[in-house]
Amino acid sequence: MKITVIVLVGLILAGIIVLSQSAYIIPEWGQGIILQFGAMKRIDRDPGLHFKTPFLQTLLRFEKRVLTSDTRPGEYLTLDKKRILVDHIVRWEILDPLQFYRTVRHEIGARSRMDDIASGRLRQEIAKHNFIDIVREVREKIMESVSVEARERVEPFGIHVLDVRIKRFDLPDEVETSVYARMRAERERIAKRYRAEGEEAAREIRAGANKEKEILLAQAYEKSQKERGLGDARAAAVTGKAFGRDPEFYAFMRKLETYEKILANDTTIVLRHDSDLLRYLESPRKR
Repeated sequence: MKITVIVLVGLILAGIIVLSQSAYIIPEWGQGIILQFGAMKRIDRDPGLHFKTPFLQTLLRFEKRVLTSDTRPGEYLTLDKKRILVDHIVRWEILDPLQFYRTVRHEIGARSRMDDIASGRLRQEIAKHNFIDIVREVREKIMESVSVEARERVEPFGIHVLDVRIKRFDLPDEVETSVYARMRAERERIAKRYRAEGEEAAREIRAGANKEKEILLAQAYEKSQKERGLGDARAAAVTGKAFGRDPEFYAFMRKLETYEKILANDTTIVLRHDSDLLRYLESPRKR
C-alpha cells in the first residue's frame, strides 16, 4: 500500500515537472522561439497557452512591445567647430526574433549596436550644419535622416527602428560660459550702436528744430518790425497832421516832453535867462 502511494506521488510529481517543462504562456506583449538542440523549430507570436517537447526543446522569450534605447549624452562637433552635447533616444521593436537571436542574441547587444549606429549617423549629420542652424531649423531634418539610415542599418538584425529622437542638446560647461560671454558682448555692441544711432538722430532732430525756431523767430521779428514801422508811420502821419494844424501847440508839447525827461527832482540846470528852453516856464502864453 505504501509503495502504491509513493509511486502515485512520484507519478504526480513527474507529471507536474513534465507539464511545467512542456507548457508555457506567451503574453500579449511577448513572442518566443522554440529551439531544439540549437536549431529553430518554430516562432510563437500569438498570445496564449503553448506546448513544447519537454527537456528537448528550449523557449526563448522576446519583447513585442516598442523598446527604447536611452544612452548617455555624447559630445559632437558642428560645421562651425562648436562642441555640443547631444542626448538622443532610439525607439525600436523586434520584428524577426529568430534573426534577432542569431545576430545580436539579446537586448543588450541590440542596444549596443543601435547606439553605435545612431551616434555615428548623428555625428555625420551634425558635422554638416552650423550650430545656429541646428538650434533654429534643421533639428527635425537631422532626426529624420538619422532615423532612415539607422532603420536600414539594423534591418539585418531583425529590428525595426521607429525613430531616433534628440531629447536635448547643450553646450559643454566650459564652452557655454564663453559663448554666453560672446553673446553678451554682441548684445552690448548692438545696444551701443543703437544708442549711437539714436543720439545722432536726436542731434539731427534738435538741430532741425533749432533751425526751424530761428527761422520762425526771424520771420516773426521781420513781420513785427514791418508792422511796427507801419504803425509808427501811421502814428507820425496822424501826429504830423494833428500838429500841422497848430505848430505852436506842437512846439509846446515837445517842450513839455523835454521838461519831463531832463527836469527830475534832483536835477540842477544852469541856463541863460533868455534861453528858448525856458520860454514856456517864464510864461506859457509868451511866444
